[in-house]
Amino acid sequence: MKNAVLRLLRENSPGYISGEEICKRMGVSRTAIWKHIQALRAEGYDIDSQTHSGYRLVAVPDRLYPEEIYCGLESVILGRNVYYFDSTASTNQAAREIAAGGGAEGTLVVAEEQTGGRGRMGRGWYAPRYLGIFCSLILRPELPPTEAPPVTMLAAVALARAIQEVCHIKAGIKWPNDILIGGKKLCGILTEMSAEMERLNYLVVGMGVNVNTADFPGELKEIATSLKIETGAFVSRRLLLQRLLYQFEQLYRVWLDKGFKPVLAEWKEYCVTLNCPVRVTSVRETLEGWAEDVDDTGALLLRLPDGTLKQLVAGEVSLRTQ
Repeated sequence: MKNAVLRLLRENSPGYISGEEICKRMGVSRTAIWKHIQALRAEGYDIDSQTHSGYRLVAVPDRLYPEEIYCGLESVILGRNVYYFDSTASTNQAAREIAAGGGAEGTLVVAEEQTGGRGRMGRGWYAPRYLGIFCSLILRPELPPTEAPPVTMLAAVALARAIQEVCHIKAGIKWPNDILIGGKKLCGILTEMSAEMERLNYLVVGMGVNVNTADFPGELKEIATSLKIETGAFVSRRLLLQRLLYQFEQLYRVWLDKGFKPVLAEWKEYCVTLNCPVRVTSVRETLEGWAEDVDDTGALLLRLPDGTLKQLVAGEVSLRTQ
């Protein structure tokens, strides 16, 4: 009922709609309408009211409410079913629970604040309330588990596309899944999978994007950045998320229809860690060499000092000066 009132206000914006008209369309009393208006105001919606004129939607809050995501969303499947949290420990954790309970393909879990988010290799993630995009997507591709890992790189390309479209700046991708601007980290992506021997149950792709963060604590100042810092302007999180969902869906269709090669070709255009010396650290070892290429599975091909070529499927890459 509250969302229906919001839709009526949005449809009539920037004009007024009378309380009588809302009552007629909704089939409820003026008192009920007033309560929903108050609830919307409590959520941050700026709603003006004038005697004899009615109600007018003046401005919407910078929140990732489901109704805000749905309004103007162009993707067909991704983001059409949204679970919203003001605060949660981890959107990936929530998405895994929803997926295990039968959550549909394309379901989006989004939070205004993430208190226990983590990146690759167990690292924490700085996620202040109302300043970033912290979300997870549930995917159910009909693929064997061995073909699923490249979805992380697909997500990176989708986000790089969305950033370029909304902010008009080109981000770089560091293998396998970090988004960088000016050498500083803007976004992390973490994919988790539920599978059996030859059957993929679901994928959860989690993304944490620094959008309107103006400053970072401690040592993060030297290694992290945000879109606001890079552009010098406020960035609409709603618009960026909508474009991310749209671009992700386009690439996802390409991947399922034509395989990973077309996505990989675009990934390489954004990549900033190929054809240069790198250091790759995994849980087992640290290797130095020349980042020669990425193969069709998304693995990094590292040319070692002795001339051998090593295939790496996971690890943390850092640029190394020659």
